Order: sequence, then C-alpha cells, then structure tokens
Amino acid sequence: MPVTVGCPAAQINYDHVYVSSMFSSLGLFQSLACPEGLQCSRQRCIFSHRPNLPPQLSLSIPLKSSPKSAVPSKRVISSPTTVASTSEPPRKVQKLAPPPQRPLPPSKIHDGVPILNVNAAHSQVAVPVRQAMLKTLYDQFFVLYKSILPKKPSLAAEHALKQEEEVYKKSSKLTYRNAAISCAGAIKRRPIPDSISHDSVGTEAELTARAEARKSRQALRLARDHLESYLMSKEALVTWGYFIDVPDGPGGTEPSLEGKVAKCERCTQPFLVKRKEEADECIYHWGKPLRMKVGGEKTRIYSCCSRPVADSEGCTHGPHVFYESYIEESYI
Repeated sequence: MPVTVGCPAAQINYDHVYVSSMFSSLGLFQSLACPEGLQCSRQRCIFSHRPNLPPQLSLSIPLKSSPKSAVPSKRVISSPTTVASTSEPPRKVQKLAPPPQRPLPPSKIHDGVPILNVNAAHSQVAVPVRQAMLKTLYDQFFVLYKSILPKKPSLAAEHALKQEEEVYKKSSKLTYRNAAISCAGAIKRRPIPDSISHDSVGTEAELTARAEARKSRQALRLARDHLESYLMSKEALVTWGYFIDVPDGPGGTEPSLEGKVAKCERCTQPFLVKRKEEADECIYHWGKPLRMKVGGEKTRIYSCCSRPVADSEGCTHGPHVFYESYIEESYI
C-alpha cells in the first residue's frame, strides 16, 4: 500500500518516488499517451503527455456473428437409394503378383573352400554361420578324399555344398549348428576311400540311400532258409496224390489226349481236349462251397464270390483241365 507522510495539505506518495528513484526510465512507453491524460498525478510518468501523439489502437477483439459450437455436428448420412443413383458400385481391386525375384547365381565351386551364394532374406540361419559350417564340412571332406582328389579336384567342394544344404533343410534355426557339427563328426569317422565308387564317397543322404538299396537287393535273393518252409515231404506228396516213384512196365502208349473227350475238374462238364489256343472256355468257381447262415437260414455258398451253390454259373473264366489218376498211363 502507498505510504504518506507529512501534513494533509502536502502529502507525498512515496510508492512512485521509491520506484522512480530506484529504477531509471528507458522511455519505451514515450510513444504512448498516458491513460489518465491531464489528470495524471505521477511525478515521473512513464507515458507521454505530448498533444501531437497518434491515436491509440483499440484493444477490443471483434466477435463473429455466428460462432462455431464446440460440439462437432453429426454427419448427414445419405439414403442407400441416393448413393446408388449417384455413385458407381464398388469395384474389386485386382491383386497384382509381386515382381519376380532375380535368381541368384549358383554357389561357386572350385578347388578350395566353396562360397555359399544364398539370399540372406530367405535364409533362416545367418549366412556367415552357414558359410562357417560349410568350411567345416569342406575340411572334413578334403581330408577324407585326399587320396582320390587328384582324379577329381572339385569333389570335396561339391559334396560339401550338397551336405550343407541337406543339413539346412533337415534342421531349424536353433538346431542347425549342432546338426552340422554332428555331420562333420560322422564324415570324420568314415573309412578312407581308395576310389570314387567307394561306399564312403558321398553325402550322408547318399550313403543312406545306397545302404537301403543294398538291403533291398539282398532281400530279393532266395536261399534254402527262405524256401525250406515251402518244401513238402515225400509223405505229404503221397497223401495229396503226387507220383513219387516211376512204376515198372512199358507205360502208356498215348502221349496226349488231344481229340478225345475228358471230364473237366473245374466245371465237372465233359469237353473235347484241344490245344490251348483252340480250347473252349470254362466258367467255374475257384473257391470252395461253404455252409453259412444267411437270413436266418443255412445255405451253401462259394467262398470266392459268396454266391449260392445252387447257382450253376461260375464267376471265373479259363480253359478246361482234366486229371490223370493212373500213373501207368501218364508216362511213355
């Protein structure tokens, strides 16, 4: 609050005196007229009291006649009929295929360590890691093929590239390194080959394929152990009506029954014996008749086609056959 001292007739306002005595005016407001005008009672007014000053600018801010509301207005949604009449139906955007990628040049193969040339963006394993594992595989192949490399110097590099690709396809990002190291150890344990056709030459997949093919060929060989279970003893042959011993005597005089009538063992019908090219067709059942219960009734059906035995027509077509039961007439 301003402080006054002295008599009432000569009171002094010390707030202005103190300010004016403490700070000197810089005259920054001398171009502005004093708001109080001639009635200004300050001893050292910072405003100007000259009569020829320019008019003061108005500080009032004009307001627009229709101020915008702070709440946004809702958007008017047109009716479907209006949209359909004024705009076209939406069109399907055709998806374009990505541009074809330029094929990478094949990996370089030479007498030394091969260079792996793959796209880093499409490789699950970092390319430097794959290149390091490729070098490890190449070193093992180089030591293994040392005696046969003069015949084909690029053999170690070719098999190293194939082996690295096999390991990469069979493993993941986490198991690739351990799989490559295990493969290198397996190559190190192979016997030293003395020719390119040796069993130790090739990748792990090639060696496995050759071993499987070798087992398949061995399985096709017939030995006595395989056939012994199918051999019949002499007693069994006699039981089933086979001729074991050749009887004494002159034997038969007819080497063939061609042109004569015989009974067919398949259809039990008589037929004229002819050559195979001219033989008549036989319709028969190759199965045996069985007694089964069908529809609550017992009946006999054939095991080959499940038809009733009463049905005379067979289910299989072939030539007529006959059986010679007399051994004396079977040989000459």
